[in-house]
Amino acid sequence: MGDHLALDLLNTEARSQGQVVDHWTTDEDVRRWLLRQGVAQGPASQAAPSGLLERGRELRAAVREAISARKAGGAVSIDGLNAYLQAYLTSPQLRHDETGALTLTRTARGDATSSLLGPVAEAAAQLLVEGDFALVRQCEHPDCILWFYDRTKSHKRRWCSMAQCGNRHKAAQFRKRNPLPG
Repeated sequence: MGDHLALDLLNTEARSQGQVVDHWTTDEDVRRWLLRQGVAQGPASQAAPSGLLERGRELRAAVREAISARKAGGAVSIDGLNAYLQAYLTSPQLRHDETGALTLTRTARGDATSSLLGPVAEAAAQLLVEGDFALVRQCEHPDCILWFYDRTKSHKRRWCSMAQCGNRHKAAQFRKRNPLPG
């Protein structure tokens, strides 16, 4: 939905009926999200490292603070994000791809939690440095807190999802124009 890993991280929290809903309540929730995002590898039955939830939430808070500040044109606090980047140890490794050609990849070498969260921290750092923040947006629906990177051709995307918030807005506008009799 966010069209960027860092924004999808922020979107693990949403708002429903005026309340913030955290989609991460266990270490396993975070690991399943990382698997869906293609960040984590291994069997789905593999246990999440202890403390992944707490570290994931801390990373999410640091990324939210940095992206919000960058979007607002303010000073970006980098210490929180740098802690995750510095813990994410990798090394280059030559491999053969499916055709037998050589490829150079990076392999995580740190502790399990840093290895899982490191690519997300790196994606956030890359967004902060290279991203076009005119295209980083928060959904315009007043009850939504989701973020997205507007990759549409016209760059006029307003909603996290046309099916969700866009439709709710259009229905509300219709009700304003056509009130129920009575």
